[in-house]
Amino acid sequence: MMLAAHRDGHVVVTQPAHAWLSGQLARAWGNERFGRFEPWEDVCLAAEQHDVGMTAWDQSPTLDPATGLPATFMQMDLETHLRQWTEGPKRVLVQSPYAALLTSMHGSALFQRRREDPRVAEFLTARRAFEERLVSTLDVPAAEVARNQRLLWTWDGMSLGLILGWAPWRAERVPAIGGGMLDVRLERDGDVHTLEPWPFASARVTVRVEGRVLRRTFTSVEHLHEALAKASWTKLEYELRPAELLNRRRSSPNS
Repeated sequence: MMLAAHRDGHVVVTQPAHAWLSGQLARAWGNERFGRFEPWEDVCLAAEQHDVGMTAWDQSPTLDPATGLPATFMQMDLETHLRQWTEGPKRVLVQSPYAALLTSMHGSALFQRRREDPRVAEFLTARRAFEERLVSTLDVPAAEVARNQRLLWTWDGMSLGLILGWAPWRAERVPAIGGGMLDVRLERDGDVHTLEPWPFASARVTVRVEGRVLRRTFTSVEHLHEALAKASWTKLEYELRPAELLNRRRSSPNS
């Protein structure tokens, strides 16, 4: 769960909803500079479902007493976080083993910096065994899987950047044509977000996410849950344009 700024308070966006936005980015991805990816549907599924393990947690959020708002994924305790990333790939596995592999690898990558913690080390060992079993049955090129995992990492970060208002922000080491890596800059220009270099097939991309509007804070988790059950839904849309195109229009004497 995450909180997006809103004129009336905050929009509560669940992790699976954020993943849906990641999937929209995946389906718009690819041009002569960044290329496409295969297997298309499986990779898009991984992008759309990578946070499915957090569904139950999002359905019954805890309260952050410091803010009076739902606790976000960044406040999740380690044991719960590890459990979500253990369950998530299992749920994706019933749809696609390739998507489950990418989901598991994404979770492994998230915890690499904390691997000195014995609980994280145990988690990473279990993830590695799960991933090795899937690789052995799928017989897929290691370079392809690594590239697709890095793309999933990119879409995940870009989705968070849009929802949480991180711009200006940079996606680092994004896979490009010929095995190269490029940094992609996300910036905001009024109501439009720009990317440089441009990674999408079309010259304009609009993505959206849905969440519930909270207009006040709470002192008990029971009151929070009651309010969420009655809260109105809203759509958050993000228009993406090439930074170069926007700059050209701004400098044109006829613009």
